[in-house]
Amino acid sequence: MVHRRNERSGRISRLRRAVDAPASASRFERVRFRKRWRTEREVLSSDNAGSDTKISESLVDQVDRKPAFLAVDFFCGAGGTTRGLIDAGGYVVAGIDKEHFCRKTFVENNINKSWDEKPPVYLERDIFPANEAYPAGEHAELQGDLDRLIPPFRSKLPGVPLLFAICAPCQPFTTLSRKEMSDARVAKRDKDRNLLKEAARFVERFRPEMVLSENVAGIKDPRYGGIWEEFRSELERLGYATGTRVVCTSRFGVPQYRKRSILIAVLKEKVREEYLSDLLATELLVPDSNPDSPTMTVEEAIGHLPPIIAGQLHGEIPNHRARSLSELNQKRLSCAKPGESNAYMENTAYGDLSLECHRKVNARLNDRCFSDVYTRMRPDRPSPTITTKCHSISNGRFGHYDTDQVRGISLREAAKLQSFEDDYVFHPTDMLDPVARMIGNAVPPKLARYFATYLVSSLTGAREPS
Repeated sequence: MVHRRNERSGRISRLRRAVDAPASASRFERVRFRKRWRTEREVLSSDNAGSDTKISESLVDQVDRKPAFLAVDFFCGAGGTTRGLIDAGGYVVAGIDKEHFCRKTFVENNINKSWDEKPPVYLERDIFPANEAYPAGEHAELQGDLDRLIPPFRSKLPGVPLLFAICAPCQPFTTLSRKEMSDARVAKRDKDRNLLKEAARFVERFRPEMVLSENVAGIKDPRYGGIWEEFRSELERLGYATGTRVVCTSRFGVPQYRKRSILIAVLKEKVREEYLSDLLATELLVPDSNPDSPTMTVEEAIGHLPPIIAGQLHGEIPNHRARSLSELNQKRLSCAKPGESNAYMENTAYGDLSLECHRKVNARLNDRCFSDVYTRMRPDRPSPTITTKCHSISNGRFGHYDTDQVRGISLREAAKLQSFEDDYVFHPTDMLDPVARMIGNAVPPKLARYFATYLVSSLTGAREPS
């Protein structure tokens, strides 16, 4: 019995060695193991080694598979970009973020299905260098991590290109007034505006064939000191052809109006000529839509989810929970019709339910302001931009379109509107605010998937993912 068990172990170990061997030395291994597998599978099956057989079959598949590209996801958060990269056929080696609370969500939802079925390594690091003024920096440690992680994959998978996704937090480039922030928050945002510059140092060191960056549409505004163009210029100095464009996610199959700046880069010696502008030989063309993805509406995206009431957590669907509403806000939303402004609040069955603070601002400016708060989405259009406050009807047009449901959208619905699939679970599942922040800050997976696929196709010698 022990001898037979050892035999099974030996067979599986040989398959594991084939998986771990460099791809450049594995052609003979592949042929040899395919021939041997037919015999060994029969032996394993006859020995009632069901679990061993499944393991071995998985390993044989792994020997034959090869990802379309390798990737490192900087500022990965809960994993929206990573999910898109994996769906595009990539293998994400690591995600980098200094926030601890994203780790569980990132790791548990992102299995690298293109190769070894393992999740990316989550590197909880601060990208800034440490110095006397900022001792929390971990640039050197992160560089050491990547020095250990990237070269072995490059060795095992020669010819497989590397992509760096650099989607820095967007808060430093939003329009929130400095008067509304504490001094500490202002200082942090000013520092975080250098995140792209710091990330460029890793591009210089590891020279990925491709770079993908996404941020708010307003990042090109001169008030931010030309950070976007500086980043682009640095990539060009490092030998990349680059392109940038403001796009709307609704044109890429995401059921949401969300304008974002996209910057893509490919090593000049690797890019196919047809992907370059006729006007400038070093400028990459950036698509403004995915012709294969029709516009998706709110109802198409979330209409399949069962009704719930405000404050309820669905018993079987993770994150399908809506925020509680006060009695007054229930009255307000019960009078709202899908798509209309909040002017309805001035004349309801319950009287004038408009907010005094809004009335004062409207009177002072002689205009109607904050007209989307306490309103419902339209079912027949993409949603408005999903923010970190998407679970609160007082922060935007986040009321559910179904007038029989007097509530804001649930976290699961918000995730769907960001193009996450239903099985993407955000942790902790019993909390609202932390999960809403993860969802609102995420890059829509469908957007990341499209541009990753586009970048790979722009490379000379590009191939379809296996």
